[in-house]
This record gives sequence, C-alpha cells and structure tokens, in this order.
Amino acid sequence: MQTRNARIGLIMFVIYTGFYSGFVFLNAFYPKLMEITPIGGINLAILYGMVLILAAFVMSLIYGYLCRTNETPSSGETHS
Repeated sequence: MQTRNARIGLIMFVIYTGFYSGFVFLNAFYPKLMEITPIGGINLAILYGMVLILAAFVMSLIYGYLCRTNETPSSGETHS
C-alpha cells in the first residue's frame, strides 16, 4: 500500500512540477506575455499563480482520496 501511495505522490509531483515549470518558463522568457489581462483586469501572472494554488489544493484532495484506506482497526488490536 505504501508503495502505491508513493507512486501516486510521485506522479502528482511530476504533473505539478510541469505546471510550475510552465509558469517559471513564461516569466523567464516571455515576461511581456504575463502582463496581458485576460479576465477582469487581472494579469496572466496573477491568474496563473492563483491557478497553481488551486491546482495544488485540488491535487491534494485527489491524493487523499486515492490513498485512503477502508480498513478500520478493531478495538481489540494493539499497535506497537
């Protein structure tokens, strides 16, 4: 079970790293692009940053759902 959870975590880490790398790449090589205001006067840099935060939150919920266990220890068991 722990190996499966670690694999899921690594896959999600790689996905998020790709999103974040896109943000860094745009800021480093196309800073003028980050100045455009696609929605309600908010520039792309702020919008992309908010999406990164939201993506991290959603991915954490997905990870928690995928890695949950349905096992509940009985009251007589002891763990050392």
